[in-house]
Amino acid sequence: MKVLVIEDDQQAASYLAKGLKEAGHVVDVAHDGKEGLYLAGGEHYDVMIVDRMLPGRDGLSLVQVLRAAGNDTPVLFLTALGSVEDRVKGLKAGGDDYLTKPFAFSELLARIEVLVRRRGAGQPQTKLAVADLELDLLTRGVRRAGKSIDLLPREFALLEYLMRNAGSVVTRTMMLENVWDYHFDPQTNVIDVHIARLRQKIDKDFPTPLIHTVRGAGYSLRAAS
Repeated sequence: MKVLVIEDDQQAASYLAKGLKEAGHVVDVAHDGKEGLYLAGGEHYDVMIVDRMLPGRDGLSLVQVLRAAGNDTPVLFLTALGSVEDRVKGLKAGGDDYLTKPFAFSELLARIEVLVRRRGAGQPQTKLAVADLELDLLTRGVRRAGKSIDLLPREFALLEYLMRNAGSVVTRTMMLENVWDYHFDPQTNVIDVHIARLRQKIDKDFPTPLIHTVRGAGYSLRAAS
């Protein structure tokens, strides 16, 4: 899943992002209501986790604006405000579920998975495909031209991120932030190493390469060079 976390507490936001990424999801984080509204309006997300009390714009009004604009992305309110009245306000504002702090991460993960399953026809996207390359988000399996490919967890996460952004240039910074959760450049060759490993596994034995280097910019996963 692609998840947007809108949480002003830096430590809480980092904890959520780390846990969600370890569970195999792609995560964007906003630390105030204005930034959260901007991201939610410009990107597609499978689910949003929204704190009630945010600087810039509070969580309730943020969700109300999104709903008024026709955005039906499932929303889980995550907040210390746990009274019945608070929960009712959250649901009436357009929230789909409400979880109070402190919470168990396993419960949060289960709740957002339920929200995504319920959305629309109740069938979340479970597979990604680019050309003859297929990635199954449920079984964590990867196949190219029908051939099974074994990937390590970090390789899988990197490939998933590249496939979700297929056709676009993905920069080094984008990969560090979304796959490794680095919000700075640690001057490491970790990206080069993992890209090289992916190429060995998904491109080497096939006539058409899918991972392309964009000089001075980053990488792009696409069917044609």
